[in-house]
Amino acid sequence: MNNCRILLVDDTKTNIDVLIQALKDDYQLGVAMNGYNAIKYARNHKPDLILLDILMPGLDGLEVCRRLKNNSETRDIPIIFITAMDGSGHKTRGFSFGAVDYIIKPFDITEVKARVKTHLTLKITQQALINQNVILEEKVRERTKELENMQINILARLEMAAGYRDEHTGEHIKRISEYCRLLGQAVGLSPQEYSLLALASTMHDVGKIGISDQILLKPEKLTNAEHDAMKQHTIIGGKILQGSEHTLLQMAKIIAETHHERWDGSGYTRGLKGEEIPLFGRLVSICDVFDALCMARPYKQAWPLERVLAMIKAESGKQFDPRLVELFMELKPKLAQIVKKSLV
Repeated sequence: MNNCRILLVDDTKTNIDVLIQALKDDYQLGVAMNGYNAIKYARNHKPDLILLDILMPGLDGLEVCRRLKNNSETRDIPIIFITAMDGSGHKTRGFSFGAVDYIIKPFDITEVKARVKTHLTLKITQQALINQNVILEEKVRERTKELENMQINILARLEMAAGYRDEHTGEHIKRISEYCRLLGQAVGLSPQEYSLLALASTMHDVGKIGISDQILLKPEKLTNAEHDAMKQHTIIGGKILQGSEHTLLQMAKIIAETHHERWDGSGYTRGLKGEEIPLFGRLVSICDVFDALCMARPYKQAWPLERVLAMIKAESGKQFDPRLVELFMELKPKLAQIVKKSLV
């Protein structure tokens, strides 16, 4: 309480002297002899309470109160009006401007001290509640961050598991994540959304853990029957990721199930068409095909970047969302950097 600062505003020095004498031992005090100086002091020093005379020449107390309450920096400072008038009209008007109390002149020092203490106690209590809420919000943020880190760790372990089955998978997952982050930003996703996309995309092929090594690691082109078996990885991935309440894993499930759907409806496994395909699935679809063509595999050579982009563009409106293809083409310099880094 002793650290609280009170601004005393009155154009009569005698009144100021009386208030100083009553409050100087308990609080830090500031003084303004007119409305303009009162506003200036309040903005510069942010007092904890203002005792404000109503009748002053130039800028009266009601106008000072109105201006302070209309300013975001000073609107929360409690104001007690001091006046020689005891009419209900002034009180009503003052309260409508945002005042919290009235003190009538000539001053009753005991009353002045009691009302000042009451309103400062209220302000301190309110500030303590605000501070407590800030602390609680910070704890919630910390806990949320812990859960997010746990989810990321789970994904990293699954990524490692996939990497043990297929030496190409680990690096492929990392590149897909980078591509998806870039394309998500280009689409206009919020930072939270494109970060979620980048993480969830790492699970797009998690269902391949249920595909036999004879098919998954076959160096030659797959037969029709083997290709049909490989298609099941979208269904398997959905089953692995289903049932979670976490947004990240829910989104990963959608991606795992839909990243092989095609814009023209000829994809698998549900034959979704156009915007029936979830946006995250459409985004990962382009990034997945792009990376698969850019990198060498046991059954194919790596394609040059220009050829890959030409193929992506040719599939606009067929395999891929035309709007996403257009945005993807604009990312060429950044895509080239990622590809180049992987080929070194």
